[in-house]
Amino acid sequence: MSLAAYGHCLRGVVGRELLRFVHQRSRFVAALVRPLIWLFVFAAGFRMALGVAMTEPYQTYILYEVYIVPGLVGMIQLFNGMQSSLSMVYDREMGSMRVLLVSPFPRWYLLICKLLAGTLVSIVQVYVFLAIAYFYGVQAPLAGYVLILPALVVSGFMVGALGMLLSSFVRQLENFAGIMNFVIFPMFFLSSALYPLWRIREGSYLVYQIASLNPFTYAVEMIRFAMYEHFNAEATLIVVATTAVLLGLAILAYNPARGMMTRKAGAGAE
Repeated sequence: MSLAAYGHCLRGVVGRELLRFVHQRSRFVAALVRPLIWLFVFAAGFRMALGVAMTEPYQTYILYEVYIVPGLVGMIQLFNGMQSSLSMVYDREMGSMRVLLVSPFPRWYLLICKLLAGTLVSIVQVYVFLAIAYFYGVQAPLAGYVLILPALVVSGFMVGALGMLLSSFVRQLENFAGIMNFVIFPMFFLSSALYPLWRIREGSYLVYQIASLNPFTYAVEMIRFAMYEHFNAEATLIVVATTAVLLGLAILAYNPARGMMTRKAGAGAE
């Protein structure tokens, strides 16, 4: 097939996901409300826990807000990655996913197109959140808003590939909602999204070890460093490697010859 055909396929898949996102306004609002509550309420609670009075210097409060904003950006991408995978389960039940996968394009290409579409949706949500945080007073260097874009693409692919892999094991839409909670909350809370690793280590060495093995920790660190004009080579390497492994497993799982889809079909026939 020609490159124009591949480009047409990409535009079709991405355009469909963007249209779905535009029509699902509640999804957009929910994606923003969750991190904004954490930013406005949780950070205020942190100041109260420190005993910082309203008239006292503002630095500690603001520094904590500046620290958690990249973690909340990771939260947006994590929830969006699971939400996109939830839509894949829905499409599979409705039959539209089957129609997509039987097209003449390679299966790996179609799945990457789906991942790219979900990542673009999450990036839109992230920049809206960052704009609100900016006017709230939590401001990063202007160059950081540009440098963060590659980090958002890579981290979006990682959480999207994880969700896609999980969706290949789920047969019914209702089951996936429960699995999302068992994946999202441990990944988020057992990471450096809210607290630095050194602070976690002071509180619990076991939690520190788990957070150090959590790939989401390195996605957040990659975003955090990029947002403040630095490059974290270790975090980037770990996230890229994790993305490659998860994406490879997801493509294998959606392969009708060897993946989970065939096994499910066989189990259903029995």
